[in-house]
Amino acid sequence: MADWRGSLMSAVVYRDPKAALRFLEAAFGFELFMLIEDDAGNLAHSEMRLGDSVLMVGYEWSDEYKSPASIGGKVTQSIHIQIESDVDGHCARARAAGMEILMEPSDQFYGDRTYRCRDPEGHIWTVGQNVKAVSREEAEAASGLKITGWI
Repeated sequence: MADWRGSLMSAVVYRDPKAALRFLEAAFGFELFMLIEDDAGNLAHSEMRLGDSVLMVGYEWSDEYKSPASIGGKVTQSIHIQIESDVDGHCARARAAGMEILMEPSDQFYGDRTYRCRDPEGHIWTVGQNVKAVSREEAEAASGLKITGWI
Protein backbone atom coordinates (compact mmCIF):
# COMPACT_ATOMS: atom_id res chain seq x y z
CA MET A 1 0.00 0.00 0.00
CA ALA A 2 1.24 3.48 -0.83
CA ASP A 3 2.29 5.85 1.93
CA TRP A 4 0.41 9.09 1.22
CA ARG A 5 1.90 11.08 4.08
CA GLY A 6 3.84 14.13 3.03
CA SER A 7 4.12 17.81 3.57
CA LEU A 8 2.10 20.78 2.41
CA MET A 9 3.43 23.74 0.45
CA SER A 10 1.27 26.69 -0.38
CA ALA A 11 1.51 28.71 -3.58
CA VAL A 12 0.46 32.33 -4.00
CA VAL A 13 0.05 34.22 -7.26
CA TYR A 14 1.07 37.84 -7.81
CA ARG A 15 0.86 40.25 -10.74
CA ASP A 16 4.40 41.31 -9.83
CA PRO A 17 5.98 38.24 -8.23
CA LYS A 18 9.49 39.69 -8.08
CA ALA A 19 8.20 42.62 -6.03
CA ALA A 20 6.32 40.10 -3.86
CA LEU A 21 9.56 38.22 -3.17
CA ARG A 22 11.20 41.38 -1.86
CA PHE A 23 8.09 42.36 0.08
CA LEU A 24 7.65 38.97 1.77
CA GLU A 25 11.30 39.00 2.80
CA ALA A 26 10.93 42.48 4.33
CA ALA A 27 7.54 41.87 5.95
CA PHE A 28 7.90 38.33 7.27
CA GLY A 29 11.54 37.32 6.96
CA PHE A 30 11.01 34.72 4.23
CA GLU A 31 14.24 33.66 2.50
CA LEU A 32 14.39 33.11 -1.25
CA PHE A 33 16.01 29.77 -1.99
CA MET A 34 14.90 29.04 -5.56
CA LEU A 35 14.37 31.43 -8.44
CA ILE A 36 13.82 30.26 -12.02
CA GLU A 37 13.72 32.91 -14.74
CA ASP A 38 13.28 32.84 -18.49
CA ASP A 39 15.75 34.41 -20.94
CA ALA A 40 14.06 37.81 -20.55
CA GLY A 41 14.42 37.72 -16.75
CA ASN A 42 10.74 36.99 -16.08
CA LEU A 43 9.95 34.78 -13.12
CA ALA A 44 9.01 31.25 -14.10
CA HIS A 45 8.98 29.78 -10.56
CA SER A 46 10.23 30.68 -7.11
CA GLU A 47 10.26 29.23 -3.63
CA MET A 48 10.82 30.92 -0.29
CA ARG A 49 11.50 29.38 3.11
CA LEU A 50 10.44 30.30 6.60
CA GLY A 51 11.80 27.80 9.10
CA ASP A 52 11.03 24.38 7.65
CA SER A 53 8.07 25.63 5.58
CA VAL A 54 8.08 26.46 1.88
CA LEU A 55 6.00 29.02 0.01
CA MET A 56 5.88 29.03 -3.77
CA VAL A 57 5.45 32.50 -5.30
CA GLY A 58 4.31 32.69 -8.89
CA TYR A 59 2.87 34.89 -11.58
CA GLU A 60 -0.55 35.04 -13.21
CA TRP A 61 -0.04 32.35 -15.81
CA SER A 62 -3.66 31.64 -16.80
CA ASP A 63 -7.21 32.88 -16.27
CA GLU A 64 -7.54 30.47 -13.34
CA TYR A 65 -4.42 31.72 -11.52
CA LYS A 66 -4.87 35.37 -10.59
CA SER A 67 -3.76 37.68 -7.83
CA PRO A 68 -6.57 39.04 -5.66
CA ALA A 69 -5.55 42.44 -7.07
CA SER A 70 -6.67 41.27 -10.53
CA ILE A 71 -10.05 39.89 -9.44
CA GLY A 72 -11.50 42.69 -7.36
CA GLY A 73 -9.69 41.78 -4.15
CA LYS A 74 -11.46 38.45 -3.75
CA VAL A 75 -9.60 35.86 -1.66
CA THR A 76 -10.45 32.16 -1.53
CA GLN A 77 -7.78 31.17 0.98
CA SER A 78 -5.46 32.67 3.53
CA ILE A 79 -2.09 31.66 4.86
CA HIS A 80 -1.28 31.17 8.54
CA ILE A 81 2.25 31.57 9.87
CA GLN A 82 2.99 30.17 13.32
CA ILE A 83 5.99 31.80 15.02
CA GLU A 84 7.82 31.03 18.25
CA SER A 85 8.00 34.48 19.85
CA ASP A 86 7.26 38.23 19.69
CA VAL A 87 4.11 38.31 17.57
CA ASP A 88 3.69 42.00 18.45
CA GLY A 89 7.16 42.79 17.10
CA HIS A 90 6.41 40.67 14.04
CA CYS A 91 3.27 42.74 13.45
CA ALA A 92 5.28 45.96 13.76
CA ARG A 93 7.76 44.66 11.16
CA ALA A 94 4.95 43.68 8.79
CA ARG A 95 3.29 47.08 9.20
CA ALA A 96 6.58 48.90 8.56
CA ALA A 97 7.06 46.87 5.37
CA GLY A 98 3.63 47.94 4.10
CA MET A 99 1.22 45.24 5.26
CA GLU A 100 -2.28 46.53 5.97
CA ILE A 101 -3.09 45.31 9.49
CA LEU A 102 -6.67 44.00 9.49
CA MET A 103 -6.64 42.81 13.11
CA GLU A 104 -4.17 43.99 15.71
CA PRO A 105 -2.43 41.31 17.83
CA SER A 106 -4.92 39.87 20.31
CA ASP A 107 -5.19 36.84 22.55
CA GLN A 108 -7.40 34.00 21.28
CA PHE A 109 -9.44 31.46 23.27
CA TYR A 110 -7.19 28.61 22.06
CA GLY A 111 -4.03 30.09 23.61
CA ASP A 112 -2.48 31.91 20.66
CA ARG A 113 -1.92 35.61 20.18
CA THR A 114 -2.63 36.44 16.54
CA TYR A 115 -2.85 39.29 14.06
CA ARG A 116 -4.21 39.43 10.52
CA CYS A 117 -2.90 41.46 7.61
CA ARG A 118 -3.29 42.00 3.86
CA ASP A 119 -0.38 42.36 1.47
CA PRO A 120 -0.29 44.94 -1.35
CA GLU A 121 -1.91 42.55 -3.86
CA GLY A 122 -4.67 41.45 -1.47
CA HIS A 123 -3.50 38.11 0.00
CA ILE A 124 -4.60 37.73 3.62
CA TRP A 125 -2.14 36.40 6.18
CA THR A 126 -2.64 35.44 9.82
CA VAL A 127 0.32 35.21 12.17
CA GLY A 128 0.11 33.46 15.52
CA GLN A 129 2.25 32.69 18.53
CA ASN A 130 1.26 30.30 21.29
CA VAL A 131 1.28 32.29 24.53
CA LYS A 132 -0.69 30.02 26.87
CA ALA A 133 -1.33 26.29 27.17
CA VAL A 134 -5.11 25.81 27.06
CA SER A 135 -7.00 22.58 27.58
CA ARG A 136 -9.86 21.55 25.34
CA GLU A 137 -12.27 22.13 28.21
CA GLU A 138 -10.92 25.65 28.78
CA ALA A 139 -11.17 26.45 25.07
CA GLU A 140 -14.76 25.16 24.94
CA ALA A 141 -15.73 27.18 28.01
CA ALA A 142 -14.12 30.35 26.64
CA SER A 143 -15.56 30.00 23.13
CA GLY A 144 -18.91 28.30 23.65
CA LEU A 145 -17.93 25.85 20.90
CA LYS A 146 -17.74 22.05 20.96
CA ILE A 147 -14.21 21.00 20.04
CA THR A 148 -13.17 17.55 18.79
CA GLY A 149 -9.58 16.46 18.27
CA TRP A 150 -7.89 18.97 20.58
CA ILE A 151 -4.25 18.20 21.30
